[in-house]
Amino acid sequence: MTDSLSDLESRRAAVQTQLAQLGDMRAGSITGTGGRCGNPNCHCHNPKDPGHGPYFRLTRKVNKKSVTVTFSTPAALAKAQREVAEYHRFRELGGELLQVNEQICGMRPVEESVPSSQEKKRSKQSLRKSRAK
Repeated sequence: MTDSLSDLESRRAAVQTQLAQLGDMRAGSITGTGGRCGNPNCHCHNPKDPGHGPYFRLTRKVNKKSVTVTFSTPAALAKAQREVAEYHRFRELGGELLQVNEQICGMRPVEESVPSSQEKKRSKQSLRKSRAK
């Protein structure tokens, strides 16, 4: 199914509107951790006990290093989950915008133009070899 150029431009405008309406966002992933502590007398060392946790953490990359944030309250966790979901929506919309733009670029006609005398001079100068060797 081939869309017309005006249909694609309308889709692009709709995606841009959705992007403008996004709220607070943050990158990363939220995971739950749990386990057993180092105290041998703790309840978590019983075979039928599930252990401590789950403790939820947000992990993301900052300057090529992993940064982890632990949430102190369920409200902080819920807020972070909304922000991460908004980030995923941002990524999805960004991919959609790129796809529509690529289709638009493929459909637009190529405009042939005659290079000006200045452009011709610049291209000839760049072909000369450097004498400083």
